Amino acid sequence: MGGVRAIPLQYISGYQEPTERRARNACCGGSFTDDLGREKCGLGAILAREEDVLLNSTEETRAPVLFNVVALLVSLTAGVAAFLPFAVNTSAWDAVTLRVPGDQGNWWHLLVGAPFFFAFPMIWLRLRSLCSKHLSTPVERRLIWVAVAMSIGGTILVEAPVLLRLGNLSHMRTGRWLSMTFPAFGVMIACAALLILRRNQISPTRACFVGLNAAYLANAAICLVLYAPMRNSGWFVIIGVALFTTLELVGIFIQSLRV
Repeated sequence: MGGVRAIPLQYISGYQEPTERRARNACCGGSFTDDLGREKCGLGAILAREEDVLLNSTEETRAPVLFNVVALLVSLTAGVAAFLPFAVNTSAWDAVTLRVPGDQGNWWHLLVGAPFFFAFPMIWLRLRSLCSKHLSTPVERRLIWVAVAMSIGGTILVEAPVLLRLGNLSHMRTGRWLSMTFPAFGVMIACAALLILRRNQISPTRACFVGLNAAYLANAAICLVLYAPMRNSGWFVIIGVALFTTLELVGIFIQSLRV
């Protein structure tokens, strides 16, 4: 007695191939219709498939609502802290605008103060996580990465005299030297390694958070150590923000290992 032959799924009434498979079949010059009824063909089919996969992966990596609410509150606090006196009655805003006591403001203060304003793109991304279907757009991510790259470069310039023990810094004690260099470079190197090694397990928006947090935390580590003896109210707020930022980076790393 012969076996029952399987009926191909495409012959069953109402069956529709998955979007990814239809897009793959269209790569050879054919066309397909996506889930919204839009016909795609050729290169457009390939790009549409990549866009659908990217959006789906982004949705899958959306953080819980409670975490996003807490993170938004922390980011708002960081935004306020940029205008609070950090040390010597000087805020990050004062440093960026070169309003430093004794009229000693220069490029160094500008580079040290600017990364504290990464709180504002963080606020924007947190709000999108709560209120928008799409966590970020390609243009937003490019702008963020340009700003992060500039900030990292600025932090390296700030650290260069300390790292090389130039001028009066040549007599700095080893313990002080390590406290000024190890946290900042450690954060930047660790986050760069995370993004390179786990890039396939981290969504584009989550990667932006890693970059923003790394740039913010590396600069904050320098300021927290350098200005600890002269600290004002902003110093205590920033140390709380830095602690949350560190925990978020650790959480992203642990989550990427589970994927």
